[in-house]
Amino acid sequence: MSCIFCKIISGEFPSKKVYEDESVLAFHDIKPNAPVHVLVIPKMHIESVDALDESNIDVANKALLAIPKVAALLGLKNGYRVISNCGEDGGQTVPHLHFHIIGGKKLPIKLN
Repeated sequence: MSCIFCKIISGEFPSKKVYEDESVLAFHDIKPNAPVHVLVIPKMHIESVDALDESNIDVANKALLAIPKVAALLGLKNGYRVISNCGEDGGQTVPHLHFHIIGGKKLPIKLN
């Protein structure tokens, strides 16, 4: 598979891991937008939020449940932002469902 995140999951590409279990992997973003910028991904390839259905929702749920665990490991006690981009117009650059955890400073409310 040509998906970069699937290659990270398989160990073919390196990553700076923060958390891993049987269903989820979390690692530091290579182009961080804040002092803390980590991606949480399901190990099952799901293209985006648009691809969620009854057959894979449990896997996505496990990724969502991992987010507070990862935030705690990162020491984000004052809060953080969770973002999932969907599709090209939504800013999704890797076609594998993922959640950005962004924090480590007070974040602006505006998108631009």
